[in-house]
Amino acid sequence: MNIMRSRFGPVLLVFLGIAAFFLVTEHKAHLFGILPYLLLLACPLLHWLMHGGHGGHAGHHDGGSKGDEE
Repeated sequence: MNIMRSRFGPVLLVFLGIAAFFLVTEHKAHLFGILPYLLLLACPLLHWLMHGGHGGHAGHHDGGSKGDEE
């Protein structure tokens, strides 16, 4: 049985929406207080994830830049 087709489904959605609204508005200071730490934690995570795209540090060569090959 699909819960959205019963009488209880829309009532549950409205209740969850109201609860989410009050949770966000009452705890906004806590959420904004942790935001700088989440940004700092995102840096190593993104570094770790992005190195998988180009093979890590294994693709680097010891020669200089391309302009030095003359």
